[in-house]
Amino acid sequence: MEPVRTCVGCRRRSPRSTLLRVVAVDSRLVLDERASMPGRGAWVHDTPACLDVALRRRAFVRALRVSGPLDTQTIEQHQQQNKG
Repeated sequence: MEPVRTCVGCRRRSPRSTLLRVVAVDSRLVLDERASMPGRGAWVHDTPACLDVALRRRAFVRALRVSGPLDTQTIEQHQQQNKG
C-alpha cells in the first residue's frame, strides 16, 4: 500500500507518488524531486492551480513550520517551465 499525503494547495489527499515534495533550505524553498532530503517537507500537486493557492495562502511557511518569509523563486521558476 502506497503512503498518502495531503496537498498544501487543495488540501486533498493523494498517493505520495503523484505529489511534489518541497523543503526549506536556508529560508529558500527547494524542490525535493527524489523525496529524500532531510527535514520537514510539504507536499503539493504539480499543477499551476495547487502551486498558486499554496503560494498565495503561504501554506509552505505553515507546513514547514518556519518563521519569516521564504524565497519562492525556485517554485515560481518550476511553475513557469511547466506552463511553457
